[in-house]
Amino acid sequence: MANKLIGEMGLHTKISNIFAARNIITAKDALSMPEFELMELIDVGMKETKSAVALISEATSPPCQSARSLLERKVENEHLSGHLPTHLKGLDETLCGGIPCGVLTELVGPPGIGKSQFCMKLALSASFPAAYGGLDGRVVYIDVESKFSSRRVIEMGLESFPEVFHLKGMAQEMAGRILVLRPTSLANFTESIQELKDSILQNQVKLLVIDSMTALLSGENKQGAQRQHQLGWHISFLKSLAEFSRIPIVVTNQVRSQNRDETSQYSFQVSLQQLH
Repeated sequence: MANKLIGEMGLHTKISNIFAARNIITAKDALSMPEFELMELIDVGMKETKSAVALISEATSPPCQSARSLLERKVENEHLSGHLPTHLKGLDETLCGGIPCGVLTELVGPPGIGKSQFCMKLALSASFPAAYGGLDGRVVYIDVESKFSSRRVIEMGLESFPEVFHLKGMAQEMAGRILVLRPTSLANFTESIQELKDSILQNQVKLLVIDSMTALLSGENKQGAQRQHQLGWHISFLKSLAEFSRIPIVVTNQVRSQNRDETSQYSFQVSLQQLH
């Protein structure tokens, strides 16, 4: 909301033009200044300045809503947008059909738990023809840690969906619908996701995967507050992109323990190790 353009807020044309001439383009530009300072900058009276600030504030601030109305709206949006089936019966039942479209979904867990494998299977599912429970579209897979494997995707397809993948040319067609990007830096990633907004609708993209956000930020030499600000901006952008495009966006993140042995807190992993 802070980046909403003043020119689209219904201000009087004269006042709107004055703001533009003074390079006050967004709501944030105008509202971050004291009213007296803003009045001097745009060179109009205090009454006109207060009126403009009030209109910008009203246009920028979302209306108050109850928790119940927010929940009802979320459920309605998910119902209208649909779901991406995971083809895991218990999980799809719990999620009321699968990964919701129009929503940012985060997968969190310790290293080695299978987050990337799960994302590859989702990519496969999204590229499937609708007749087989897929979304019949393309997938953008942002592979930060170089874990994506085309061979593994085809193996998963042959194991999980043999009736589809044994059709002539189907494996190549499904793999060809998954576009893999490997950003070299956070700046490169930021540029990529900003360009995606227009291309998602034009190219029938039905799923965006980012594996993982943790790896993107770990390569940046930023202090805690700066890193949190960067993370907050990217998450906010991805949420708005999901709502705008009505597609599921899946982001992975890692959970690390405070112990040196990072997996020792997870009893199920210890049990698995003992079996070997």
